[in-house]
Amino acid sequence: MGAAEPFRDDPGTADVAPSGPGGLLDVLNVAAVLLDAEGRIDLWSPQAETLFGYTAEEALGQYAGHLLIDKTHLDTVLALLDRVMREGESWVEVFPVRHKDGSTRLVEFRNMRLQDDRHDYWALGLATDQATLRGVERNLSLSAQLVSQSPIGLGMLDTELRYISVNPAEERMNGVPAAEHIGRHIHEVLPFLDESFEAAMRKVLATGTPILDQYVVGRTAADPHNDHAWSISFYRLEAPNGKVLGVATSSVDVTDRHRAVEEQRRTALTLQRSLLPRPPPRRPGLDIAYRYRPAQATIEIGGDWFDVISLAGDKTALVIGDVMGSGVTAAAAMGQLRTAARTLADLDLAPAQVLHHLDHITDGLGTIATCVYAVFDPRTAECHISVAGHLPPVLLHPGAPELLDLPTGVPLGVCGTSFDTTSIAFPPGNQLVLYTDGLIETRDQPIDARLNTLLDVLDHAGRSLNATCELLLHTLRGEGNPDDVALLIARAGHSPADEAGMSTRT
Repeated sequence: MGAAEPFRDDPGTADVAPSGPGGLLDVLNVAAVLLDAEGRIDLWSPQAETLFGYTAEEALGQYAGHLLIDKTHLDTVLALLDRVMREGESWVEVFPVRHKDGSTRLVEFRNMRLQDDRHDYWALGLATDQATLRGVERNLSLSAQLVSQSPIGLGMLDTELRYISVNPAEERMNGVPAAEHIGRHIHEVLPFLDESFEAAMRKVLATGTPILDQYVVGRTAADPHNDHAWSISFYRLEAPNGKVLGVATSSVDVTDRHRAVEEQRRTALTLQRSLLPRPPPRRPGLDIAYRYRPAQATIEIGGDWFDVISLAGDKTALVIGDVMGSGVTAAAAMGQLRTAARTLADLDLAPAQVLHHLDHITDGLGTIATCVYAVFDPRTAECHISVAGHLPPVLLHPGAPELLDLPTGVPLGVCGTSFDTTSIAFPPGNQLVLYTDGLIETRDQPIDARLNTLLDVLDHAGRSLNATCELLLHTLRGEGNPDDVALLIARAGHSPADEAGMSTRT
């Protein structure tokens, strides 16, 4: 230890690698003094110069007792030294030592007898400042107690991610005795961990940047039949000289919280699904396909919704919206807005008027939402659309797909603004794609780029509607998506009058 250590690449090599300053001996500043059989100083280390103040030139050849020890303790020291030289008995004592500057300090001495190849005896004295030594001892003791008594699981792994040590809390969490951790790779002890866990640890080793509160769910030998959850943090272990020793993990069991949140999520998801429409009946002159996918990378649900509403005169209202926020509150607000939209649709209002009323209702709920409300009239082959701060619908027709250039409006709940209704031709074969932002938004790409990707995926209108839904979700919705997705696609068919005419001719 201290000055050098064997290279780990070849255990049999005689080469050594310098460890550099900053080890424990450097912290203690241990001084080495070698005395001959008469008690004169024969070797004097640089640390001895620092501790006692005398240079090697000043100390070598001097009687150590007379140079360093106060007269009141000199006889005791000489007697101890004589015992070391005659009997080979080592001793440890604390004595007040005179520093060259005239001050006195308590120094802990450790003395032992050495013998050379000529059978001459020497006394080796190792000395360190008592206050420094006691401080290190207190810190080590405190660290040991903190580690052993901590309710947080603590593990230390080397640079190959093999366990060096674990505390009792980690031992209990993993259900593996501490001795069976040592020398084993983390995946040997915890085989349920995926590759991202090891990747995170290697990133910490490489960069030195800690990773905090990584959420892990799995089963350990401590309870192999039930899932548990942990919040785990990683940080790099370094020696005082900066040498990377490995990585440390701290694990907090959050199973109770995980189970409570999962139960809340199931309740909220059940509520949300109950508020979403059942498979809509076939509408005159219109084919419908839809998908709803809850968030994958979050424990809460969102407020996304869609609806298909039967109106008078064979018309159909198509609605898609997104309540800001997540959880039961967002799901409940979504349910209220969906109910309100259905009620307003029965009044046969223009889309802009419906959004106007929904705006006031949303304001009363104390939330914000975006929405697209469209009414398809198969008799005129037109679609009347109004937007409240939502992403633009996509129109698929025999040419290239296009984002509809509609007045965007402001989100519902801002209150006091007007909305516009735009009418577009929607002949048989045309498709209207409505979606929420969870389908296209990502953290690392601008929204314009994602909208262009959406158009690229919708390159032609020849697929079935269900195939288009699956293609969009598979291509655009990444694994671990943190947001809900609602998707609604409508394709115009023949009008009721055309269908009746074809039936008569048949």
